[in-house]
Amino acid sequence: MAEKVSHLIFDVESIADGDLISAVRYGGQGLTAEQAIATYQDELVELNGTTFIPHTYQIPISVVIAKIASDFRLIDIVSLDEPEFRPHVITEHFWRGWELYGKPQWVTFNGRSFDLPVMELAAFRFGISIGPWFKSDGYRSPRNRFSTDAHLDLQELLTNFGAARCNGGLNLVSKLINKPGKMDVTGDQVQKQADEGQYKAISDYCRCDVLDTYFVFLRAMVMMGKTTLEKEIQLVEQTRLWIEERAESCDAYAAYLNAWTEWNSPWPQKQDPPAEESKDSA
Repeated sequence: MAEKVSHLIFDVESIADGDLISAVRYGGQGLTAEQAIATYQDELVELNGTTFIPHTYQIPISVVIAKIASDFRLIDIVSLDEPEFRPHVITEHFWRGWELYGKPQWVTFNGRSFDLPVMELAAFRFGISIGPWFKSDGYRSPRNRFSTDAHLDLQELLTNFGAARCNGGLNLVSKLINKPGKMDVTGDQVQKQADEGQYKAISDYCRCDVLDTYFVFLRAMVMMGKTTLEKEIQLVEQTRLWIEERAESCDAYAAYLNAWTEWNSPWPQKQDPPAEESKDSA
């Protein structure tokens, strides 16, 4: 019998739909998909200093999910529809998988603002029914921002639902606990990689983000009193060994291990109390 999955930690990488951008923003100008993306990015740089195109124009090209047990152990990590990376299949597997595993808690970093809206809009685009996600259940409704039953956004947790800002994002909080964070690739490079057909590299980048998110999740569970620091340290070591076992067959895991550093605990190690002296001792 398969082990029960209690949490699904995921990350989405997406690319712009150039045909949609051309139709919506530059209708009648005859721009190709590539030209429309480049034109829009130039405008965004001028306005905001970034080439990042809003999620409404994006489609998922890689979704990686870590399956987590109720005791916070890593069960497995999967990349949906690899190596084909078909957006409609990725979207179908994403939502059907959530239902198949009994609707476990989604866990993301900034997923409330980006990852889940991308996947909801993809379901809309491809005509995929996700009725359980839209269930109306008062405070516990899955899409209720302030209920974490269905979705725990770690960025919202660490910023008190946006009352503060998390300058530095996942990269910063990962490095706070000595995990690799961003390495050779950043999110703004994904579009170029997709244009060059480097979908496996995109998936590898996504895997590393999921690992960072998992380790941030573990420390968040310590902070929230749901586990202990001692247990977290054990889980981190178990996961390091899990990654090591797969590093020869996965470039992403090899790169992650290469960037690995140990978290130096400021707390003295707990020692077992001395054995009680025998009553017969002098």
